Amino acid sequence: MCEANAYLLNKGQEELLLERVDKVIPKDGEIYLENIFGQRKILAARIKELHLVDHKIIIEKID
Repeated sequence: MCEANAYLLNKGQEELLLERVDKVIPKDGEIYLENIFGQRKILAARIKELHLVDHKIIIEKID
């Protein structure tokens, strides 16, 4: 299992954004996420942290 859960950092708290993400594409100030179920999200955000052992992607919105 290589997927990770994506969390949005909001006021210091991690909120689950998308489960079992297997594709992350950063481009032009946006992040495209896609999971194994075909669900997709595009956010004006940046990757703040990756915790590969814990299967976590922490994302922070760009204001």
